[in-house]
Amino acid sequence: MVILLIAIFILGYLGIVLEHNISIDKSSSALLTGALCWTVVAFTSNDHELVNEELLHHLSDISSILFFLMGAMTIVELIDTYDGFDIITDRITTRSQTKLLWIVSILTFFLSAILDNLTTTIVMVTLVKKIIDKEDLRLLFVGIIVVAANAGGAWSPMGDVTTTMLWIGGQITAGNIITQLFLPSLVCMLVPLLVITPTIKGTLAAKMFSDEEQHQTSREKHIVFFTGIGGLLFVPLFKTLTHLPPFMGILLALGFLWLVTELILKDKEEHFRKNYSVYKALEKVDMPSVLFFLGILLAVSALQTEGILTDLATWLSANISNQTVIVTLIGLLSSIVDNVPLVAASMGMYSLEQFPADNSFWELLAYCAGTGGSALIIGSAAGVAAMGMEKINFFWYVKKISWLALIGYFAGIGVFLLLSGH
Repeated sequence: MVILLIAIFILGYLGIVLEHNISIDKSSSALLTGALCWTVVAFTSNDHELVNEELLHHLSDISSILFFLMGAMTIVELIDTYDGFDIITDRITTRSQTKLLWIVSILTFFLSAILDNLTTTIVMVTLVKKIIDKEDLRLLFVGIIVVAANAGGAWSPMGDVTTTMLWIGGQITAGNIITQLFLPSLVCMLVPLLVITPTIKGTLAAKMFSDEEQHQTSREKHIVFFTGIGGLLFVPLFKTLTHLPPFMGILLALGFLWLVTELILKDKEEHFRKNYSVYKALEKVDMPSVLFFLGILLAVSALQTEGILTDLATWLSANISNQTVIVTLIGLLSSIVDNVPLVAASMGMYSLEQFPADNSFWELLAYCAGTGGSALIIGSAAGVAAMGMEKINFFWYVKKISWLALIGYFAGIGVFLLLSGH
């Protein structure tokens, strides 16, 4: 059964990778893979009730991620519907492609620590789409956004789901993880940025915004923008205060923004209501990418249920004595499979008695799990979101971005080891 599960996962993975070659949408491959993996688990189990319990347990975790993703995407699309991002793009006056790359990267790095890498990627990719019309250039920017978002999320307890897991589990503390990982994470972003900067030359064309008459007023644009961004910023605070999952915070923010837009539209003409309602934003939400995410997470959860990921982590521990090498490999492995179950398996393998809170093992694990996923486009939530929004080809990302992400990844590890005295 284990061999069959791994075979299905690999075939599904190849289907996703070769999406453009075989002309089959990656969401179809992901859903088939996830459903087939669980079908195999069900057929080979003697306890069907236990399988259902395991599936529902994983589905609750998966659903919380998907609801968060859909809520964040809806808020971003609603802001975009009201041209709210013009408030930022109008202030980015530089036409230098190099300067714009640095502005976008640094903004992404710090914003992902405040929000999280997934929400930040959605916001920044939407922003770049409004500024850059040339596809090749825009895709390079999006690739660097993924690297910067994952690097920015790693050093904040709210920035990446795996760092949050370690924080909630007591393996790390908020203040310590910020001080220990900020510099390695910054280097992880800066090295790829410095390498790619000489290849980004020239100036942007005139603004790519529509000159069509806008029906919404500046006041309405500002209300929706600041309410939406405020709602996204509110989510980490909500989680801290209530200890409820982040998706509850994003749903609360979406509900409030929806209420605000309903009040704005209350006395408007019918055509205005049709073009600026939440329903219009929901039409623009990329549901295929959400379903792709669902399929991937279902497939990984099936592997986790059968203990395949835990066995892999145990094998690593038994055959590789150097903990730094193990954590580095876990980070690289997270670019192939989801980093959440890998970190969960690591938390189960190594106790707080073996590695106390704020031990360098946990700090390096937070860094590697957070940034290692940048090596492949499907290796992180940020990458999956960007892939869905810009239809990025897997091999294009491998050719153009993966090597940049890897040198940044290893440079950050080097800085961490120097700072920690290893």
